[in-house]
Amino acid sequence: MRKEDCFYLGKIAKKFSYKGEVLIYLDTDEPGLYENMESVFVEFNKHLVPFFIESSSIHKGDFLRTRFEDIDSEEEAEKILGCEVYLPLSMLPKLEGDKFYFHEIIGFDAEDLRLGNIGKITGVNDTSAQPLFEILKGDIEILVPMIDDFIAKVDRENKKIILDTPEGLVDLYLDI
Repeated sequence: MRKEDCFYLGKIAKKFSYKGEVLIYLDTDEPGLYENMESVFVEFNKHLVPFFIESSSIHKGDFLRTRFEDIDSEEEAEKILGCEVYLPLSMLPKLEGDKFYFHEIIGFDAEDLRLGNIGKITGVNDTSAQPLFEILKGDIEILVPMIDDFIAKVDRENKKIILDTPEGLVDLYLDI
């Protein structure tokens, strides 16, 4: 399995018992969706390795208490501490309406209600306090805050996001 075919689920945060159980921090809004998985991919030495789950349960909200097959001691659990955990993209719950995953909208056209087509979404910058759409129009990069009020519609069928940006925001980039 390649990393680009997967999504980041979380990280093996700490050991839980002397029998090799670990706590996986789940980086998700809905940890309960991942309570009964059969396996996960653990990034070990820059490779995704499948780990099969014997048992798991939600622990203190954001953690998944997990017992992997073939990890039966604290020493074995120690070797995977800090490793990142991934699942195939096919396991992401389907989103509907105006909710979307960042990777899903790459390549979508960005259309503004006032200005029409303003370019293609090339990425999402989520390193700042507010995630931003990265939109390319020719050789001009336009950054639009990813605010619910700005997203009029997500049109998956036509691979388009309709935006309702305030006057001046996009105009600033396009010299309108």
